[in-house]
Amino acid sequence: MPPALKNPIGPPTEHGPWPSDLLWGKQWPGPARSAPAATVVAIAIAAVVAAISLPLDRAGVGWLVMAVAGTVALVISAILPEPPASGPSPLVVRPRPKRSVDAYGWAGLTVALVAVGTFRSAGWLFALCLLMATLTGALALTGGRSMRSIVAGYTMPLIAVFRALPWLRHGTTRLRGRIGGGTANVRVLATVVVSIALLTVFGALFASADAAFAGALSHLAPDVDVPSAFRWIFVFALAVALFGGAAFLRTAPPDLTGLDGTEGRKVARFEWAVPLGLLVLLFAGFVAVQLAVLFGGNRHVLDTDGLTFAEYARGGFWQLCFVTGLTLVVLAGAARWAPREKPADRLLLRVLMGALAGLTLLIVASALHRMNVYADTYGLTRLRLLVACCEGWFGLVLVLVLIAGIRIRAPWLPRVAIAAGVLALLGLAGANPDRVIAEHNIKQSRTLDVAYLGTLSPDAATGLDGLDSARRRCVLAHLDIALLESPDDWRGWNLGRVRARTVIADAGDVSQTWQCP
Repeated sequence: MPPALKNPIGPPTEHGPWPSDLLWGKQWPGPARSAPAATVVAIAIAAVVAAISLPLDRAGVGWLVMAVAGTVALVISAILPEPPASGPSPLVVRPRPKRSVDAYGWAGLTVALVAVGTFRSAGWLFALCLLMATLTGALALTGGRSMRSIVAGYTMPLIAVFRALPWLRHGTTRLRGRIGGGTANVRVLATVVVSIALLTVFGALFASADAAFAGALSHLAPDVDVPSAFRWIFVFALAVALFGGAAFLRTAPPDLTGLDGTEGRKVARFEWAVPLGLLVLLFAGFVAVQLAVLFGGNRHVLDTDGLTFAEYARGGFWQLCFVTGLTLVVLAGAARWAPREKPADRLLLRVLMGALAGLTLLIVASALHRMNVYADTYGLTRLRLLVACCEGWFGLVLVLVLIAGIRIRAPWLPRVAIAAGVLALLGLAGANPDRVIAEHNIKQSRTLDVAYLGTLSPDAATGLDGLDSARRRCVLAHLDIALLESPDDWRGWNLGRVRARTVIADAGDVSQTWQCP
């Protein structure tokens, strides 16, 4: 290959694509041409929208605006056709992997997760949604069916950020050459200057003519200072990298089908059935001996010297984590190494895997019961609520394992398990967890920690009706302090904070009641 054509990270020459020397280069050679003009323009506009709208310090509608802008940019770059290239045809033509229908579902879930910041003000919940959105976004762009291909696809957006930079740079060069080079730059700059001048002059006149318009303009217009300028530049660069990497993946998605195979070297029946059977016996013995521990509840805690409700609940949770992880690992190993050609092998695999999953479900039920006892005694916290949700999701995964045992092969299992986790997180956001915590703790009055209620997010303000007037005003005063310290502009508009401000305003002046009785 001539040295001039070898370019592992881009932009690919007009005669490629050539395999990349980077990680996953075999499955992901990249685009054959530099970035199309429509892609460059759409990414630039979306990055400008993100720089203007994104609030970095809180959940707010600006996050949703950024997500929608990025999605629209990718859709536009996919819809608008690229003019045919001049010169010789590419020497290598590789068929593009077909985009599956569920990619659009993952994209919709990604936007839904980011949209949580518009309705819920709890920072911990929004952080979890953003973290999960990185996984659903990677699935939308790269696909993947098995755990191996999903993990590989999860690393590709980060690599795409670096591979997309020269791809976009050469696309920008082509765009400038197409529209006139330096002359076009002068015209674009002049257009921007004239537009800003017109908006400034007429905006100032309208603001001086009407007080209501001046108030609205003051909320919409950003504060122009040095920190804000640096923030805009940082967010713009970050958005270009993020959207550029996504467009790079969308233009030339990887082919992960080679990583989806679960068939491996088969082992003899004795080699897998004996360890798995012994493991099932161990689980059965544990459940049989520990029935009092698993389902004893309050009586078991009270009758056991030195045992606390905290130890009772935490022990069940860690048991659940261990056995669930072990069950999933065993399922993956059995799917890869256990033979299934003979009916006896298939029957034995179903019996052993079903028994292991069923015994694990008993421990799931026990752990949920333990957490319920713990919350009834000491109240709910964010961590305890998350633990209960995780336990419920683990139980659902085990049910999916049992269903998968009907046919033994289950290529759908990893994606369905992830989708169930995403829907569970969205359901938790819809239930308003901080309000659920407040209402639950108020209903059980044995150990009500009023100070802890004051540390919840403003989402909890609508769940304090069960408190007496003095303690309710005190908790609202603590919530009001956080709201006063960080007022919202339009970028940080959030339904939870709006409702909290309404509740606080209806309660009257709470500024002198921050010391709770």
